[in-house]
Amino acid sequence: CVRTVVFVYHASSQQLKFTMSDSCDRIKDEFQFLQAQYHSLKLECDKLASEKSEMQRHYIMYYEMSYGLNIEMHKQAEIVKRLNGICAQVLPYLSQEQQLQAHQLSQLQGLALPMTPLPLGLSQPSLPAVTTSSGLFSLSSLLASQAQLAKEEKASRDAADSHREEDGDKSD
Repeated sequence: CVRTVVFVYHASSQQLKFTMSDSCDRIKDEFQFLQAQYHSLKLECDKLASEKSEMQRHYIMYYEMSYGLNIEMHKQAEIVKRLNGICAQVLPYLSQEQQLQAHQLSQLQGLALPMTPLPLGLSQPSLPAVTTSSGLFSLSSLLASQAQLAKEEKASRDAADSHREEDGDKSD
């Protein structure tokens, strides 16, 4: 009877030792698993932190660009305002036909230029199609071409006048 108890006791202690060793191995495996999980989570956290700093850097860069563009838009608006003022000052010195063309061009582009009334005999000339993207450049080109035509007309009249004077001198 004693022998059996010792055997049972011996067997249960062996089983107990096996269970303790097995438990230690399972704890060790679980610890290693948790350590690997911790390491991968730490790497992911570091990656997210670097992405966050990169996103913040991009945000700051885009904010600065937006701010710069806003300032540039205000500068361009001020330039347009000043050029409109210059056009309004020059407009009264143009002929009625040129004023009408400038007015029609400004209507196409949404500008507001002052207009003097048309004489009764002058009809509204037609303008070539102009896109709104050409802006004040078209207006200044139109005014420059009109000024060039006026200079050429004056030069041809002066040449004709001087030619007539020469003919008048020869006949005397």
